[in-house]
Amino acid sequence: MATVNETPLPVRESGRESGRRRTWPGYTAAAAALGYAAPHFWWGAGVAAMFPGDFAGAPKDNMEAAIGYWGMGAVAVFGAVLSLALVSPWGRRIPALLIAVPAGIAACGMTLWGFTYFAMQYLLAADRVVSSPAFAAKDAHPQAAWGLFWYGLFLLWGITLGIAARQRLRERPARRR
Repeated sequence: MATVNETPLPVRESGRESGRRRTWPGYTAAAAALGYAAPHFWWGAGVAAMFPGDFAGAPKDNMEAAIGYWGMGAVAVFGAVLSLALVSPWGRRIPALLIAVPAGIAACGMTLWGFTYFAMQYLLAADRVVSSPAFAAKDAHPQAAWGLFWYGLFLLWGITLGIAARQRLRERPARRR
């Protein structure tokens, strides 16, 4: 008597659950981008809240610094829009390579930048740092709690943006031969 292979059929997820699984990296990257943008706008306005260093001679006295903060905030808002374009229906109108490749490059840079803080923390704790640039040693000092927040935010932003970019590229329809 012949036996029938009784492998269970795959269970299909509802569209809602599947959509959430695919979109969370883009939404997380957008939230991290906006979390980075917001303080840059208020630092540009001269508010010192959450500033990771000495705010003396702040933007209210230095127009170039204010413009720089506002510029970084605007770049981060653009990053949030790019993150959302990777996972939103309106982003499907944009060719995948046009948004996923720049997002992937940015993701690599932000992940490496965020990782540097934690590598420096390890090297400082292990007494392996002989010399370093002043800003790097100051940011990586164990007492610099804001460094943990900002570099952690870069790490989160970079990793989730990379995941969203990879997913967008994988969803591309195969070329017809």
